[in-house]
Amino acid sequence: MTPHSFAMQNMTNIQAESLSTSLVRLLAIAAGAAVANSYYNQAFIGHLSADFGLVSGGAAVVPMLTQAGNALGVLFLAPLGDRLERKSLIVTTIAALVMSLIGAALSQGFVWLAVASLAVGLFATVAQQIVPLAVHLAPPAERGRILGKVTGGILIGILLARTVSGTLSDLWGWPYVFWFAAALMTIIGIALARWLPRAEPTTDLSYPRLIGSLWSLVRTHEVLRKAIAVQFLIFAAFIAFWSNLALLLSGPAYQLGGTAVGLLALVGVAGALAAPIAGGLADRRGPAAVVSVGAALIVVAFGIFALWQGSIVGLVVGILILDLAVQSSQVANQARVYALDPTARSRLNTVFMATMLAGGAVGAGIGGAAYAAWGWAGTCTFGAISAGIALLLSQKS
Repeated sequence: MTPHSFAMQNMTNIQAESLSTSLVRLLAIAAGAAVANSYYNQAFIGHLSADFGLVSGGAAVVPMLTQAGNALGVLFLAPLGDRLERKSLIVTTIAALVMSLIGAALSQGFVWLAVASLAVGLFATVAQQIVPLAVHLAPPAERGRILGKVTGGILIGILLARTVSGTLSDLWGWPYVFWFAAALMTIIGIALARWLPRAEPTTDLSYPRLIGSLWSLVRTHEVLRKAIAVQFLIFAAFIAFWSNLALLLSGPAYQLGGTAVGLLALVGVAGALAAPIAGGLADRRGPAAVVSVGAALIVVAFGIFALWQGSIVGLVVGILILDLAVQSSQVANQARVYALDPTARSRLNTVFMATMLAGGAVGAGIGGAAYAAWGWAGTCTFGAISAGIALLLSQKS
């Protein structure tokens, strides 16, 4: 039997069984809880600065390394879903994530925490294994509905991560955030080991050839190159804001803690609601237009953050615009990328997500350095410049 015939027979056998509602819900919860691990630390970097005696902006190394770990995980771990049995891969990756979270909770020094944060980001990309598995398990007629539910779980996980983290870190300290996350992922890992069906690999490509095909896609598709460049810049601006917001709020202008960061993050629910709307606009008017509008709105948001420093109302309005614009541009950019080659969507997603998350790492690093040098105005300037370049590039797409 050829590899293609093997893959088609395997998919037909699995799709013959419709996914239960409870399993779809479990996959959505698992994906959301996994991706949340990449965002917990953004709400308590103010506490890290105080506990480790760091200069202002120095704690931004933690979210920067987490985002770098995300990029590495998406690039080198997520493609394994096509090569290895997926249930075993997911459960093993969650076990590694739990160990990384425990390592972060036990950190005795900042270097230890930084290394653990890189590992947390690396294995939190199990979410990018869960989403393709959900599509793989779904019957063709139900793929859109199931994908929407699992993606919705991811968006909710991102939104709630800062709220949970901010509250727990204010009440009991930042190590308890990692203990909570480790306990949650342990429960989810056990549930997946119990109820997730096996899904055999769909290709026998060697790992080097699997990874090598990613570069071939980038080289072949100009639209892909432009889309990932734009999303890199947009996500860099987004993470620069969220990585340094806790420092701003803990300063003299606000004197607030991590709970405030979490509450402000809830404003981003508008971004989650905007995702399907943006998809519809991309269908009607073309994704390039939606991406350009999103980039322009991000510049506006950073203008609001810079001009209305010290104003909670200004922060709320700016966050509403920022999250809506980032979600809209991401959905539209993904629509462009997925349309390039229906037979390579998993690998296209790997290229897109890895580049975007690398942008997040750059944004956390440069945004933190800008804050250390010039305060909140420096972070806002970097965010506006990054989004402005993305706007210029999107006009040429």
